[in-house]
Amino acid sequence: MMKAMKRLAAVALFVCAAGTVHAQGLKQVGMSVHDIVPKGWMHYEERGDLNKDGITDVVLMMKSNDKEHIVKRSDGYEYNYNQPIFAVYFGTSDGRLQKWKQYGMLLPADDPDNENCTININFEITQRGALIISIQPDCSAGSYFTHIDRYTYRFQDGDFYLIGKEDESIQRNTGDVTLHSENYLTWKRQVKKSNFSEDTPPVEKWTRLAKKPLEKMGARKLGTE
Repeated sequence: MMKAMKRLAAVALFVCAAGTVHAQGLKQVGMSVHDIVPKGWMHYEERGDLNKDGITDVVLMMKSNDKEHIVKRSDGYEYNYNQPIFAVYFGTSDGRLQKWKQYGMLLPADDPDNENCTININFEITQRGALIISIQPDCSAGSYFTHIDRYTYRFQDGDFYLIGKEDESIQRNTGDVTLHSENYLTWKRQVKKSNFSEDTPPVEKWTRLAKKPLEKMGARKLGTE
């Protein structure tokens, strides 16, 4: 029992230390994205007004340059398998970017044992301030099937809440497309089936969802359901 407690304590210490490294890496306040993101880190950004104060905000996905998780191919190409970090920065009235929150395990990471597949992650901020995060595995060989997961979040009551989710599956060989869409504001679920190679109208089915409290961002690792 004592050994198990020591192991748990060691794991907790490691997790806290990793979180501290990430927290130290990203600046709390910056004048630009390049001022915030540490030198040598990969990053992808999207801009829009998330908290509806009329000031542009920024969402960031970053990967550190920790060499322990970087694999170089024989032709010199480097795979970065570091865990993606997601962060939200709100714009301020004096033109700065203020970190609201960062998430170390929100986004899925590429699998170092499968270099033929990568995970494409994209962001969109709508005119109404909703944040859409899209997750799509992309394999260069050996796959007739692909799918896209889309998560829609809205900032309200001091946090980001999941207000909608879609998963779209596509069979490349048959052309069959199935879309499952859930709206957590109307509590309705849609299943739509179509075929991209046939000129036929889609078939839709609607059902009601049981109401429950909205889920906060960070409650799940996206793309792993």
